[in-house]
Amino acid sequence: MTDNHPKLNKGPFTAGVCANKKIGESFYRLGLVFEGEGGQVFAKAGPGQFAQIDLAEVGLPPAEAIPEGLADASRRQILLRRPFSFCEVSVKDKKTFVDILYCVVGPASLRMMGLSAGNRISIIGPLGRGFWMPEGKKAALLVAGGMGAGPLIHLAKNLTCEQPGLKVTVFAGAKSAKKLPFKKQLDGVSQELGFSLGEFADYGITSLVATDDGSAGYHGPVSDCLRQWLNEHSLAGKDGIIYACGPEAMLASVAEISRQRNIDCQVSMERRMACGIGICQSCAVECRLEGSNETVYKLCCKDGPVFDSKEIAFSG
Repeated sequence: MTDNHPKLNKGPFTAGVCANKKIGESFYRLGLVFEGEGGQVFAKAGPGQFAQIDLAEVGLPPAEAIPEGLADASRRQILLRRPFSFCEVSVKDKKTFVDILYCVVGPASLRMMGLSAGNRISIIGPLGRGFWMPEGKKAALLVAGGMGAGPLIHLAKNLTCEQPGLKVTVFAGAKSAKKLPFKKQLDGVSQELGFSLGEFADYGITSLVATDDGSAGYHGPVSDCLRQWLNEHSLAGKDGIIYACGPEAMLASVAEISRQRNIDCQVSMERRMACGIGICQSCAVECRLEGSNETVYKLCCKDGPVFDSKEIAFSG
């Protein structure tokens, strides 16, 4: 389903900003457009891959728009590019449109708030290994924790387009309803029918919400929601696959559930990526050696960020 395209030029490319919409508490959806070679390259971006964005020359938003907790951080200079995955990629009239879901948490994402239509930014990508679809699967379970929703929105669209017979179910978790990074939740009737989130309902995909505080959907971790669903539904291990993106503790729980039920599982790992192309070696992920108790370190930016969950030596 995804191809890393190692021979393609990775940039840098210049992207134009189409839109920058606030969709929730500290959550934004940035729309970009690529033309020419950049458009051709990003048209092939697969779910789970990412790009490195240069924000060094992007100015700060107005002082009154800066969250109080980020006032000091806003003064920090941005020296390195920042990695972001894609939540949607589409092609129209020889242009490639890419949407990025982001949360304002530091000086770099704070500058992204100030981007508006007509601005231009420098981007390297698409980078890394994304999600892939093994043959013979009948059902895919997508598990998103917090900002892990972005690449799974992209994946959901691709699965419905490329695997029309596949049954897709989404599990989206966050600390509270306000921390769910989606445009909106659907009404009560829609939720009773299994369509909680508009981003997935657009593709006819069932979605379930879980919140730690019980303010929306299932009361508890999204991994527990997944476990309950599996207890209530018949899914042979060989027929299903789990895709997960979110905090590492959540990924470890989902990986253990998949191991217990013998279901294939892919996890998107997160590390600080200074370069994104394997030069700086700063994004090491501890992985198991098959058939051995030994481990080796692989690079999140090149060998991942998506890994088979059986590879990862989760701590704890």
